[in-house]
Amino acid sequence: MSDPDLQTRLKERFFRYAAIESQSRNGTGKVPSTPGQWTLAERLAEDLKELGLQRIAINEHGVVQAHLPARLRGNLKNVPAIGFVCHLDTVDVGLSPAIFPVIIKNYQGEDICQNREKHIYISVEEHPELLEYIGEDIIVSDGTSVLGADNKAAIANVMTALEVIQEHPHLEHGDLYIAFVPDEEIGLRGAREIDFEQFPVDYAYTIDCCALGEVVCETFNAGSAELRITGVSAHPMSSKNNLVNPAMVAVDFINLLNRAETPEHTEGREGYIWVTGIQADVLNGTVSLHIRDHSKEAYEAKKAYLQRAQEMTAIRHPKAKIELEITDVYGNIADAVTPENRQCIDCLYQALEELHIPVKTIAMRGGTDGSYISTRGILTPNYFTGAHNFHSRCEFMPMGAVEKSCLVTLKLIELAVRDSE
Repeated sequence: MSDPDLQTRLKERFFRYAAIESQSRNGTGKVPSTPGQWTLAERLAEDLKELGLQRIAINEHGVVQAHLPARLRGNLKNVPAIGFVCHLDTVDVGLSPAIFPVIIKNYQGEDICQNREKHIYISVEEHPELLEYIGEDIIVSDGTSVLGADNKAAIANVMTALEVIQEHPHLEHGDLYIAFVPDEEIGLRGAREIDFEQFPVDYAYTIDCCALGEVVCETFNAGSAELRITGVSAHPMSSKNNLVNPAMVAVDFINLLNRAETPEHTEGREGYIWVTGIQADVLNGTVSLHIRDHSKEAYEAKKAYLQRAQEMTAIRHPKAKIELEITDVYGNIADAVTPENRQCIDCLYQALEELHIPVKTIAMRGGTDGSYISTRGILTPNYFTGAHNFHSRCEFMPMGAVEKSCLVTLKLIELAVRDSE
């Protein structure tokens, strides 16, 4: 299934999609949260039509779905239907939403100049992983934005794989279903809007992690929490024993949390509670939090701890109104794995073995669209894009690794047929 022009095809598609600004944004109350995601969705629908896919649709939430009917010879009947899910949005980390990729050809181990005018570099001293890709073409941003390989490298991957399949009629495949979803970066919101009746797959994959060989079958259990405080305002002339300051109530609540269980003090499979925002004035205040743990039991224990902290804060400030709302956001993919459905995980490891790609199995300190989709009864593991340093201006894409990710996509489609013979 290899193609001598595969890297060129992947570059062209990545540049095409990266040119469309699609940064998501919290607080709009809409899915998709930004108009650029609509623009990208419409472009992808056009490209899918050119590739001959069927039942192409964009729903009111900007989710693009399509179907490539099976092409099989003989009497094969049990070839699984496979889904591929990628997200449209790029992350907002305070950098420009406009992405201008730069190709470093035949990289030779030097610091990478992203932007000579602004004196922006990627340092080898800070990012020694660059040295693994000497001799390859590497794509970076111009330093004013993320690169957007998260997740436009995946979109280019899937679209290129479909192009290769359509150009080679001898390649057999089962039913393939595609879903491009918005707003993954702000809580997997788009995945929740997939029309699952039009996504009748046996299993699915996301392509949404980093270095060559990475496989993710385990993610966080994730929730969000918001503490809402209504205090008591009073003029300083009469504030003693009357005024209840929401800012101080918020501080008292936060001081009840375990400082050893925060993101900056945890790693690996250690969970955390993260205070992500504090807002307060003389009458109202809010504390926003993220709750994360790979263990379902530990995740539930963290939720219970926050409830107790709210109750203790309310006892300390009886005149205040203090409410806590906790929302489950996504689950751990590993909790959805059973002996009956783990075929897709076995196929993923088989694909890497046959392509001679060393496996790096990781427990992701985060989540993917598959974390939600797996809770819908569709096991959805995740594999590498080939890029590094997501959510950073230092994000980079070595094209050899990106090509191998696309070869994994094609191999998974091949194995689904071969293992059914």
